[in-house]
Amino acid sequence: MADHVANRVPPPARSWWDRWLDLRVRLIADPRFQRFANGFPPTRWIARRKGQALFDLCAGFVYSQILVVFVRFRIAERLADGPRTVADLAGDLALDPDAVERLLRASSALGLTRLRGEGAYGLDDLGAALLGNAGVAEMVEHHAALYADLADPAALLRGRTGEASLERYWGYATAPKAQALGSERVAAYSELMAASVPMIAEDVLDAYPMDGHRLLMDVGGGTGRFVAASLQRTPDLRGLVVDLPAVTEMAGRRLAEDGLSGRAEVAGLNFHSDPLPVGADLATLIRVCFDHDNARVARLLRRIRDGMAPGGKLLLAEAMTDADRPEPIGDAYFGFYLLAMGRGRCRSVETLSGMLRTAGFRSVREVATRRPMLARLLVAEV
Repeated sequence: MADHVANRVPPPARSWWDRWLDLRVRLIADPRFQRFANGFPPTRWIARRKGQALFDLCAGFVYSQILVVFVRFRIAERLADGPRTVADLAGDLALDPDAVERLLRASSALGLTRLRGEGAYGLDDLGAALLGNAGVAEMVEHHAALYADLADPAALLRGRTGEASLERYWGYATAPKAQALGSERVAAYSELMAASVPMIAEDVLDAYPMDGHRLLMDVGGGTGRFVAASLQRTPDLRGLVVDLPAVTEMAGRRLAEDGLSGRAEVAGLNFHSDPLPVGADLATLIRVCFDHDNARVARLLRRIRDGMAPGGKLLLAEAMTDADRPEPIGDAYFGFYLLAMGRGRCRSVETLSGMLRTAGFRSVREVATRRPMLARLLVAEV
């Protein structure tokens, strides 16, 4: 006990703002103040909004399961042409009308559907958005593996032993020889990533047009969707997809189907350990770095930089967090998703920029994207 006390880190100096926050916490935790705030007109709306937010945290898993069944029953697609009655949908789904009405009322409460007359429902904003984004629906279905791993989140934080669902799903995450993985271990996650690439590619290519570049090397490029989108936007550009051999076999077939095999090549290798192709004047890391620990990312950035043409650019795009203010997507969602996966973390713009400079890149800058919650973009020059 004496050693523990002696080694305790002293608290930081306390400012007036810290003291105010302490007072605020004590007030909010006091049941008497809660009753007062809920009844006093100037504070009532704040208290009720905070109370609803706390309940939403408690009910979040139920909400997510409603979304799962909404996607699994393809409710958005069934309502795409307009409102339908509960009885009509019940016939399509082979479900009891009471069960269908329960689902539709729940999905209306979550902004997926909207009551449109007696016994009829149509799409609301969030349900309509699902129609235009197949990647979201794929992720919703995929979350079954994440929920299995989060059944005991305390065990995750304690360093659970044994392979988890996400570790098995993302085969390369813990495989000692990832380059030896067969098609059966890479197909599922490759298709999941491919489903969400179009939206990310659109944002990155809008933010950074590739005109003037001659050779794009997409490291961790999966099935080639990003390279395909880039070549279709930039007629004079050539592309190279770098990923594990079993993945680049899929990429080669997809690029051929898109009529791009004459302008695009694939390189099947482990980009952490095998020599990388050299000479590209544009390299991309699209949602790659947050899958790996700091040491691996640092080595990868250096190896990419060393093989690039003078004056070349690296585009690093993925979800990022804020150094000073934790965020729901980067710190909560990806924080625990990557913990369950077995490695990696969502990093801040400042951290990634520092890692790029340490690797030898210069003039690192952030370029605004249309949907930064999905991917922020850093551009670094050799």
